[in-house]
Amino acid sequence: MPITFEQVEYRELSGKQKEAYNFQKVSAVLANFGIVTIRLSNDWNGADFIAQLHDGKTFLKVQLKSRLTFNKKYHDKDLFIFFRDGTGDHDPWYLYPDAEMLELNQNKGYIGKEF
Repeated sequence: MPITFEQVEYRELSGKQKEAYNFQKVSAVLANFGIVTIRLSNDWNGADFIAQLHDGKTFLKVQLKSRLTFNKKYHDKDLFIFFRDGTGDHDPWYLYPDAEMLELNQNKGYIGKEF
């Protein structure tokens, strides 16, 4: 019996479904750079997934977010934050080291030092 697939609107997905959707999208983006991903069923040290670079030696702990985020609970966890600026297929993705980006923004005065 044939199966018919219909595209779903992102805004109609539940929170967990959006997280799974975003993980699949980011995995496809990273695959273009020879990076494979391993999704974690529960956050491990703040990470939603592990990214293994094509050198086979470098692993990144990655927290997947729907927008640019800084949070105290990620401090000192050696995390990278990955987010997309929008929900369209052609909207850009960003990956940044949380600790370095936080320090940079604090030094520029965008975020208070007491953060």
